[in-house]
Amino acid sequence: MSNGQWFPPEWSGRIRALARGELSVAPARRAATVMLLRDSTSAPDAPAGSRGPSVHMLRRRTSMAFAGGAYAYPGGGVDPRDDDRPVRWAGPGREVWARRLGVDAASAQAIVCAAVRETYEESGVLLAGETAGTVVGDTTGDDWEADRAALVDRELSFAEFLDRRGLTLRGDLLAAWTRWITPEFEPKRYDTWFFVAALPTGQRTRNSSTEADRTVWIRPTDAALGYDEGELLMMPPTVATLRQLQPYGSAAEAFEAAAGRDLAPVLAKPRVEGDEVVLSWPGQEEFTKRVPLRVPLGGGER
Repeated sequence: MSNGQWFPPEWSGRIRALARGELSVAPARRAATVMLLRDSTSAPDAPAGSRGPSVHMLRRRTSMAFAGGAYAYPGGGVDPRDDDRPVRWAGPGREVWARRLGVDAASAQAIVCAAVRETYEESGVLLAGETAGTVVGDTTGDDWEADRAALVDRELSFAEFLDRRGLTLRGDLLAAWTRWITPEFEPKRYDTWFFVAALPTGQRTRNSSTEADRTVWIRPTDAALGYDEGELLMMPPTVATLRQLQPYGSAAEAFEAAAGRDLAPVLAKPRVEGDEVVLSWPGQEEFTKRVPLRVPLGGGER
């Protein structure tokens, strides 16, 4: 494999089974992930690839069953407890978010809560403040860590966390970017909304995730190049979003551009062509995979 596309060996057999109608499709759980951006300093006449914002990424531990060793953004599943619990809220209302995300208002609240919560759990950055116009400046300390651990362990919902801290969720600091759904042959599936956000002034990232062994700030161009050269392992949605971020010269530019982006779900579908099963993602030709429809003689279904 010349690039760093994550493609585990068991996928081939599952893709064949799905194409033959022999695989039960698991439901996709709602999820959210955040591309956290910060502006980098560089000379105005620097090459295009060395300009623009950096994005915060984490490397999943190789021991992880799903996408071990792959680079990704902070993110994870929605907590259904955040669907309808009252939340102090700044920025676009729930109905506005519902129209943008293509869901009902309760789901919109839970998805936005998941985006902010997962960013806090995995990077220590919290998009919330004591008022609608402020953001917390420091989330270190034993008391903050105790609450963060309770969130990770799901002993505390994010709505309860905000209420306990007297904080307002800053939904205006997030912008929806794209939406991807895990392929139907995967046993564990997510319907994931990707957001962009700028690192708030005064806050710093840290590796606070038990699922990651490394975190980096890296320009999208450099990260995509690392993937192209086979040095960085990534899943298709990560690579696609990195390429989409490359044209923007600042975090503010990318944030502003998000409003005009199409949020139609990207879902890979297999189709049979002759003696092959072709797996393709709509509008993402670079990720197309071809798998023999039948296992070669002497081979085994993996």
